[in-house]
Amino acid sequence: MFREITQSDFELFWPTFSSVIQAQETYAFDPSMTLEQAYHLWCETPLKTYVFVENDVVLGSYFIKPNGMGPSQHICNCGYMVADKARGKGIARKMCEHSQQQALLLGFEAMQFNSVVSTNDVAVQLWQKLGFNIIGTIPRAYKHGKLGYVDSYVMHKQLRT
Repeated sequence: MFREITQSDFELFWPTFSSVIQAQETYAFDPSMTLEQAYHLWCETPLKTYVFVENDVVLGSYFIKPNGMGPSQHICNCGYMVADKARGKGIARKMCEHSQQQALLLGFEAMQFNSVVSTNDVAVQLWQKLGFNIIGTIPRAYKHGKLGYVDSYVMHKQLRT
């Protein structure tokens, strides 16, 4: 069900990606980003990018990359997106669990999400259920497409002690 993403996978996933960034509710990506720009950001810049596939349909994708360089490269960062038709089916949970396994295999010791939009209750609650803690709040860090300025959370989980 998981595999490393290909360009054709991303092209199939593009409608989901585009819809998510245009909504301006969860990701601080330019809503007018092109497919080529998005592919570079989501698939070429990270260390690895995966898709969750079921019956040849891409239902979700995530990337994993170092959160910092040099002395901070032991902490990774991930981003997750799930297709509308697949929401509420546990795919984000599966992707986060898979990403933690991959993080350990890649030598990371912790995972940090730098900007979880506070109004994204589903994500915040899921990350907390999976052992992530809110370690900071950034006031008015995100200009939500419907709600205006809202806070963002920094969330962290130690993967290896």
